[in-house]
Amino acid sequence: MAQDNDMPTAADKGKGKAVDEPKKEKSLVNGKKEDEKIIDSAEELSEEDQQLKNELEMLVERLTESDASLYKPALEAMKNFIKTSTSSMTAVPKPLKFLRPHYETMTKLYDSWPEGDDKTSLADVLSVIGMTFSDEDRQDTLKYRLLAPSSDISSWGHEYVRHLALEIGEVYGKRINAEEDTTDLVDLALILIPLFLKSNAEADAVDLMSELEIIDRLGDYVDENTYARVCLYLVSMVNLLTYPENVLFLKTAHDIYMEYEQFTQAAVIAIRFNDADLVKGDIEASHDVVLRRQIAFLAARQRMVLEDVYEKLLEQDPELQDCLSNIKLSEHFKSLGKELNILEPKTTEDIYKSHLENSRVAGMTNLDSARHNLAAAFVNAFVNAGFGNDKMMLVDNDKESWVWKTKGDGMMSTVASLGTLLMWDVENGLDKVDKYTYAAEPEIMAGAMLAIGIMNAGVRLDSEPALALLGDADKLRNPHAHPLVTTACLMGLGLSYAGSNKLELLELLLPIVTDSSVEMRISAMAALACGLIFVGSSNADVSEAIVTTLLDDERKVQLTSKWTRFLGLGLGLLFFGRQEQVDVILETLKAVDHPMARPTAVLAEMCAWAGTGAVLKIQELLHICNEHVEEPDEQHKSDELLQEYAVLGIALVAMGEDVGQEMVLRHFGHLMHYGEANIRRAVPLAMGLISPSNPQMKVYDTLSRYSHDNDNDVAINAIFAMGLLGAGTNNARLAQLLRQLASFYHRDQESLFMVRIAQGLLHMGKGTLSVNPFNTDRQVLSRVSAAGLLTVLVAMLDAKEFITSDSHYLLYFLVTAMHPRFLVTLDEELKPLKVNVRVGQAVDVVGQAGRPKSITGWQTQSTPVLLAYGERAELEDEEYISLNNTLEGLVILRKNPEWEDSK
Repeated sequence: MAQDNDMPTAADKGKGKAVDEPKKEKSLVNGKKEDEKIIDSAEELSEEDQQLKNELEMLVERLTESDASLYKPALEAMKNFIKTSTSSMTAVPKPLKFLRPHYETMTKLYDSWPEGDDKTSLADVLSVIGMTFSDEDRQDTLKYRLLAPSSDISSWGHEYVRHLALEIGEVYGKRINAEEDTTDLVDLALILIPLFLKSNAEADAVDLMSELEIIDRLGDYVDENTYARVCLYLVSMVNLLTYPENVLFLKTAHDIYMEYEQFTQAAVIAIRFNDADLVKGDIEASHDVVLRRQIAFLAARQRMVLEDVYEKLLEQDPELQDCLSNIKLSEHFKSLGKELNILEPKTTEDIYKSHLENSRVAGMTNLDSARHNLAAAFVNAFVNAGFGNDKMMLVDNDKESWVWKTKGDGMMSTVASLGTLLMWDVENGLDKVDKYTYAAEPEIMAGAMLAIGIMNAGVRLDSEPALALLGDADKLRNPHAHPLVTTACLMGLGLSYAGSNKLELLELLLPIVTDSSVEMRISAMAALACGLIFVGSSNADVSEAIVTTLLDDERKVQLTSKWTRFLGLGLGLLFFGRQEQVDVILETLKAVDHPMARPTAVLAEMCAWAGTGAVLKIQELLHICNEHVEEPDEQHKSDELLQEYAVLGIALVAMGEDVGQEMVLRHFGHLMHYGEANIRRAVPLAMGLISPSNPQMKVYDTLSRYSHDNDNDVAINAIFAMGLLGAGTNNARLAQLLRQLASFYHRDQESLFMVRIAQGLLHMGKGTLSVNPFNTDRQVLSRVSAAGLLTVLVAMLDAKEFITSDSHYLLYFLVTAMHPRFLVTLDEELKPLKVNVRVGQAVDVVGQAGRPKSITGWQTQSTPVLLAYGERAELEDEEYISLNNTLEGLVILRKNPEWEDSK
């Protein structure tokens, strides 16, 4: 057999277990009779082959003789023939083919020989010949290898090692089922691991250790040459694994990265765990001040609050606080706008392009109605988001302000749009909003409170202005306070402290959740704010308060309110990404005798498994969609809602995992054809959720068809989903489709309102923002972003009760997901640094041999640059070293000491 142990093999990563591959080799042998026929017909053998056959038969003959001194040289010669044989990769080596008919003879010899070196050597040969048998039940390669474990396995070549690994996996499974000892198998596997790693087959090494449940020992076998490829494979496998294996893989990769001082990559994994203590440990382990700042940027992107740890570290480096607080985010975003020459504010007409619409219709879609003006306020807010200037709201003459062109609750959303325009720029923003906080109209005051919450979203200031202004007892606990103002304060607190786990806020919010004297809208908003603030923390106090409210007999009537869904959503968000840990709350909800208990349980479960791609959970949710709902009563309504949640849940679980997404999009097609009306309403929203800010043509073409559906609820949701799909991309095809919809729905106020919202989302931040919750090369799912998206979609399930009615301000929950899709490079002093980068489509290089290119079709640009979905950036040359493994967001560069300028 050719000695090819240095031959790299590409991992069959799509199937998860690369160890399965050698099954193909077994089929190379066409069965015993066929082989014997070939060997028996001497005329088919060349002279050289005939000579080889005769020599091998003579060697077997020697083994059967009584003179034991002949055994050793005969076995050595036999081994030499096998090892030096050269034949094609697809054929069984000739020495093995010729020895195969004598296999049974040799096994009997083995049984009759006394213990000793000769017997061990014979077992070595039998193990190799055993590869040619495709009988599933006999694992002879392994059987005889265990009888000769000390010989040099690597000398038999890479294919032999892979075949052995396959049999170890099969026998291990059988022994585990029979509850037998597996120590010898594990010991043998640990001999194979270094052989795999040495021959670039890290996928085989990882899969074998995974099969034997010893993945945590992988760190003992990697070195500085192999750890990077091994960890890349470990992390890419996580989506294909079930709990708790997926967690174990990530933990192993984290430990290996820490051992080789790859602190930023370790921190990314710690962030995936949502484990603040682990992130703190990674920062403290890194003694490099600048590297700590880079990890702080990564944590800030996820809205993780870590201040309590850093008193000592902040003394050493005051800049660390700014990195953790996102304080400079607004500054960097505006410098990107300057670079792209888009600081000039856009008007709604720039977006609508009414002159391109049918001229007869154009005049009718531009009526100066309060409804139309409210839509314009949203469009203006989304399009000019974060740039701090526009031509509608931030005008010098107060009387010209757009606020007075809307009425009722519309004034609240219009004033709140200031928060979006001034996003992340708290100090300037508070001055601009201040005058509205004293307004006599409660709607305007409510809008000002919400604006304060929006502009603080994701930014932390020591003075905590959001808590001071929104946590005011007069507005929150005063029974005479206007409910709209209280609602706005609660929403604002949820948005500004999302993901912060700030315990002080529990004292403010929990009494409102459980207070039966307040209306359900306020209790539900308080619960939702708690869910956002403690997202993914499974906080026991909050979950107890929400379940208590659901159990409260005094609130039986209140719990039938349309707002109760947000109470359940608050509970679900607490368990975001917690996987198995949600089971306790699911058991508790079974005891709740209320129609809303089951929908709440589905919300909690789908949040717990969000972004994992767990196939079993998707199947469970599909089963819920298949149930037939009949009786028209209260239970019927909550059963309908249950199915709508299940549809959203399918998208939430599958998002971020490409194969799962493809499958799920096909399921959605079936649900639209065969589903009940309530399921059809939810499908477009789920399609928007599965690829936000990633306008795939096959998805938006389908949504475009649904936007003309006979059921107006389906059409409205499809229009919104089109906006979500293209959010912040300026996609020209989507823009054209939405302009056509504006003409089509010019007489339908609700549909036209939604078309305008979608147009605003499409051009969000003039094409510089994204609402996709995945970041850091799509490795990390931001819990805060996904929570905001889910909240808006839960409201959209009943769009005519909420968004197109008078609760349009719920659209601002999208703010938690809005983030610049930029790459800004900074020097070690955190000053902007211009460098050339290549931006191209990301290529999956997991398990590929050599050093493949990780991007394709690139263009060279100078930073800051925009990154679209699925794009990746690389430094053009080696003048600087990036402290972050992924060039995305805020990245610190360090001068390469070995760089010599070629000029």
